[in-house]
Amino acid sequence: MSATVSTPGSSGAMKPRHIALAVLVAAVWGLNFVLIDVGLKSFPPLLFCALRFAVVAVPAVFFVGPPRVAWRWVLAVGFVLGVLKFGSLFLGMHAGMPAGLSSLVLQSQAVFTTLFAAGMLRERPGPQRIAGLALASVGIALAAVDNGLGGPVKAFALVIAAAVAWGLSNVLTRKAAPPDLLRWMVWVSAVPPLPLLALSLLVEGPHADLHALASIDAAGLGTVAYVGLLATLFGFGAWGFLLRTYDAGAVAPYSLLVPVFGMSSAWLLLGEAITPLAGAAALLVVAGIGLSALSPARLRRLAAPLSRLAPMGRSASTGRVLPMDRLASARTRRPAPAERQAGRSEPAAGRAPLPRP
Repeated sequence: MSATVSTPGSSGAMKPRHIALAVLVAAVWGLNFVLIDVGLKSFPPLLFCALRFAVVAVPAVFFVGPPRVAWRWVLAVGFVLGVLKFGSLFLGMHAGMPAGLSSLVLQSQAVFTTLFAAGMLRERPGPQRIAGLALASVGIALAAVDNGLGGPVKAFALVIAAAVAWGLSNVLTRKAAPPDLLRWMVWVSAVPPLPLLALSLLVEGPHADLHALASIDAAGLGTVAYVGLLATLFGFGAWGFLLRTYDAGAVAPYSLLVPVFGMSSAWLLLGEAITPLAGAAALLVVAGIGLSALSPARLRRLAAPLSRLAPMGRSASTGRVLPMDRLASARTRRPAPAERQAGRSEPAAGRAPLPRP
């Protein structure tokens, strides 16, 4: 991965290698849900979550330097994101929430981020964002129905709680405004291990924790390394690089691939069925979040190739080739007032002009 950027924050088109990097990060984050599911067979959920953050924080804090934001934001986001969000997610998946569906339902964080931003930052979403989030909410409702047909309600509720916590942490992160996303994530990851370990000892018991650590195998070590080093350090480091290189509007849409990779990898590797209802839910969620995240200008650019598919015709007055709907509107357009006035001032053929005072 190149570390040299000629135009940070450029609004131009992403280079092919950077597009490949964005897709790779989305794939790593999507596959992360499968690895969490595998790791939960080796560790109690809260202990697994504590190990995830410990692997990130313990070596990295000695190399990245201080976070360069107020410590209260590090502590707040570390608790909300690490303990509440990931703790709820791991507990929900341990309670029976499928990995693929978890990757989809967690995207409802976009709805909660908008709600928290409206309350805490006084942001008012526009009609396009509201429509997109409403569409995504319908998809989440379909996912809830699909889960209700064969999964525990408690597990679904825990993943929704994780999405709520993620939305809150997004707004807190915006208020903190960290200048370096990788450094920020390293220090945020240093907050959750001790609270999560304390909760694990209290809820899951020291015997279960000690037994899991004593009987750890290659699969357990691999899942901890993946969710900590690849999904967190590599994922957020690469994503932060892309956000420093291009506008957020160019990078953010690639995150919509996360549930696509999450559901497909869970189907391939875990044998999770993708029901027609879950497929419809995924389409609605991805389309809705895409509609809410993309600017109107970017949507017009994405839709521009479709205009070439419209029937075309040549204007008799200008000779220009235009879509037929524009030609029809041009034919039915009424003359402007100045044109009507000019028409009245012209004498009819074969008649003398009327005298003017």
